[in-house]
Amino acid sequence: MNKVSIIGFGRFGAMLHSLLSKGFEVDVYDKNPIDNSEVNEVSFEEVLKNDTIFIAVPIRDFEDLVINISSKIQSGKTIIDVCSVKVFPKQVMIDNLPAETDIIATHPLFGPDSLKDSGSVMTMEAVRDSSERYNFWKNYFESQNITIEEISAEEHDMMAARSQGLTHFVGRVIDDFGTNQTRIDTEGYKALHKLVSQTCNDTWDLFEDIQNYNPYTEKMISELNGSFKKISEIIEK
Repeated sequence: MNKVSIIGFGRFGAMLHSLLSKGFEVDVYDKNPIDNSEVNEVSFEEVLKNDTIFIAVPIRDFEDLVINISSKIQSGKTIIDVCSVKVFPKQVMIDNLPAETDIIATHPLFGPDSLKDSGSVMTMEAVRDSSERYNFWKNYFESQNITIEEISAEEHDMMAARSQGLTHFVGRVIDDFGTNQTRIDTEGYKALHKLVSQTCNDTWDLFEDIQNYNPYTEKMISELNGSFKKISEIIEK
């Protein structure tokens, strides 16, 4: 396998391109023109020709794209999503992609602002793997010093509602509240600044999608509001 494809070239698609370019020629398609001379930009028809296609579009656009490509891709392809939620895109791919299309559900638990940090982790699930490409990609990502956690979409979203949904929610709340740096910042306060930087550099659309497309985040937010109320009432006594 010498060439792979990426559909979507936002901040995450660009990072994925950097990661995959270390081992493959990469064809990229985005609905908007790509202003990067190092990227091999191709047409929508061309990007569907490679055996492995990574989908890196916003979650809200995912279903429409999968429905669009379902009648255009040839048999034997492997589709890999990198959505930040997993139950929704997994079901979309099962429902719409041809039966002979292999499906690998992934979530890189890092982004353009955190890939440089050590300890990068990616979740993976072999949804359909008749061509046995799952182990190939698992081994490739491990060769890039990424730790692979093999979990189901359901288990992922249950855990991510807190580990990811909570992080992004709190980061946005703190950003809205405002945190000005001072000369006497504690390490904890500096950590809050880092949290805001990591979460708020992502688009607002991504934040909304993480909250709206994970079936478990509504409960998380309700419990978080309850905790705020509980602690506030304790202080007021």
